[in-house]
Amino acid sequence: MRVTHLISTFFYIGHLRPAPGTWGSLAALPVAWGIHLIGGPLALGVAIIVVFTLGWWATELETKENSDKDPSEIVIDEVAGQWLAFLPVSIGASHAGADISSLWPGFVFAFLAFRLFDIWKPGPIGWADRRGDALGVMLDDMLAGLLAAACVMLAAGFYHGVLGL
Repeated sequence: MRVTHLISTFFYIGHLRPAPGTWGSLAALPVAWGIHLIGGPLALGVAIIVVFTLGWWATELETKENSDKDPSEIVIDEVAGQWLAFLPVSIGASHAGADISSLWPGFVFAFLAFRLFDIWKPGPIGWADRRGDALGVMLDDMLAGLLAAACVMLAAGFYHGVLGL
């Protein structure tokens, strides 16, 4: 067992079939919830940076001798991107003093928006994906997570601001 394989597959979640990226994104959600409970959005923000850095390192080593620079079992990139997409939900719960579980629609929306952008790969997300290196593997999901986070904030603003719910 290589530590880099454990990290890059997010504790072997990446070996689940079909759709390992979706499994990785799903597995990321309860972990993000737990990180939020332990330390709020600040802890989640730090975790995103740590996972991005470790993921980049592990992916670089895992793909070094491989012609496929983005094998499907590597899902640590989905974890980092999904956590970034979830961050506005964590911030919103903390700001409102709400129980994070009461913001479950935000969890669902963050998951769906992230998966949409990760699969579709519009604009700079596709550019990052085409880099063909470990940074590109991580970066495309971070960009997808950033775009999904923006959508989460817009949806929350509409739901709570415009609709007043």
